Amino acid sequence: MSLTVNLYYTGINGSAKKFADEMESSGIANAIRAEKGNLRYDYFIPMNDSETVLLIDSWESQDDLDMHHASPMMKQIASLREKYDLHMNVERYISSGDDDYDKKWIRR
Repeated sequence: MSLTVNLYYTGINGSAKKFADEMESSGIANAIRAEKGNLRYDYFIPMNDSETVLLIDSWESQDDLDMHHASPMMKQIASLREKYDLHMNVERYISSGDDDYDKKWIRR
C-alpha cells in the first residue's frame, strides 16, 4: 500500500517558486527521488495561485517516508523553508490498492 502527501508551500513575491527552483538546482530533489521507496517527487504551480507551489510526494510505505524524514536531508529542506519564509498545508492519501477501479474512467 503506497501513500501520497501533497504539500502546499505558500509564500510571497515568488518565494515558493524560488524554493522549488533551489530544491531542483541544488540536487536535493533528485536525491529524494533516488531514496529507497520514493515513487514520485514533483513540483507544480496551481493555476489559480501563483504564490503557492504544490509538491506531490509519493512513497511505497510509511517506513520509507519515516526514513526520509529521519535523513540529514530534512535539515536542508527545513533550512530552505525558513530561507523563503514558507507556510505549509498538507494532505495525505493512502492507496486503496484497487488501482484497476478507475481505469474505466480514464481516457488514454
